[in-house]
Amino acid sequence: MPRAASNSLRETGLPLVLLAGDTLVTFAGLALGYWLRYASPIGRLGVAVPDATLARYLPLLLLGVALLVGGFAQLGLYDSRLLLRRYQSLNLILKGAAFWGAIYLGVSLVVKFDPPISRLFVVLAVGSVVALLYGWRTLAYLVIARTPLRVHVQRRTALLGWGDATRTLAAELDRDPAHPFALAGVITLPGDPAPASGQDYLRDDTMGRPVRWLGAATSNLDALLQTGQIDLLIATRLDLPREELRGIVRSCERAYVEWKVVPGAFDVFVSGLRLQTVGRLPVLGVEELAITRLFNRTLKRLIDIVGALVGLVLSAPLVLALAALIKRESPAGAVLFRQTRIGAGHRPFTLLKLRSMTPDAAASDDAQQSTRRDDPRLLCLGAWLRRWNLDELPQFWNVLRGDMSPNARIMWTSSPRCYRITSPAIW
Repeated sequence: MPRAASNSLRETGLPLVLLAGDTLVTFAGLALGYWLRYASPIGRLGVAVPDATLARYLPLLLLGVALLVGGFAQLGLYDSRLLLRRYQSLNLILKGAAFWGAIYLGVSLVVKFDPPISRLFVVLAVGSVVALLYGWRTLAYLVIARTPLRVHVQRRTALLGWGDATRTLAAELDRDPAHPFALAGVITLPGDPAPASGQDYLRDDTMGRPVRWLGAATSNLDALLQTGQIDLLIATRLDLPREELRGIVRSCERAYVEWKVVPGAFDVFVSGLRLQTVGRLPVLGVEELAITRLFNRTLKRLIDIVGALVGLVLSAPLVLALAALIKRESPAGAVLFRQTRIGAGHRPFTLLKLRSMTPDAAASDDAQQSTRRDDPRLLCLGAWLRRWNLDELPQFWNVLRGDMSPNARIMWTSSPRCYRITSPAIW
């Protein structure tokens, strides 16, 4: 099938089929909800409604269909990019049905419909619609994903550049035959390896099969995109002069090819990337960390409090025993070692630990040097405490106070047994 026909099927034909199917199935779900509420034994759980005939409720059912399908469309359920994204589509169906149920219930409390809308009917209708749509959408997905239709729905994808990101993407696309993106091949950039003479495939030991080489971007990118019938170009490296990047983008615009990049500077993050503008300059970055959200902060604080209380109770007998042993070996000093650290919000706090060194050790301590295993300032008991991190048991109190979080990062030094906490409070 020519590319124009495939695009028409993907962008218009199949979404319209799904829209028509969703409309019919939604009406069937609302009708089933009506039957369960007013004609089945379940209806006895609700308040009796006199003269609850289907003819009287039909206008409300049709209104419900229009609102539901309209909500699905507003959520983007009929975007062609979701044709092979089964679970993302089902997630939108759940959101739309839940939102419709809440709105329907809210409106019924303000506007007195005739006939009245039963709250039990709304609950049963939402469940029926979701169940029927799940079955219908699953069937539609299987038909698209496991028939020749899949080839015309997938976006032919070319990877620009050759490197680790290219191999990762190629392996991911090769792993799932029903992925919305179908790998068409690789377009190389200056500095990338070229295929062997007379071959049009790139080979790599880390990949299970060779990847088709579409050509070099410096030759004629417009022709490569056209002959390869490319729908999407993903750049896996951007270490190119600014003018060359602009030329690549212009080629994509002329060929009506979508353009995406792999932001290598942010590969440590799996989510949270946002694009915003500062003036007229686009800026890509992590706009909101998960831990800054109120719900996440509250949940984490509750977990910290429960964990700290449990830790204090369970470790109290051991701490008392260790304190007695420390006092016996080194009577002159305090049992607890206190040190000022910087916590969340750059607030200083007093870190508590069981003392594992002689009382005067701090006078000769170097803040930039970790304690060696054979440090003469260590108590006999201290080396054992540090080996098993038992000197940090009093820090449950710091966690309970909110000074610290249990997931403090540890920075290892050149010796595998020497370490120091670099971020005691992570929020």
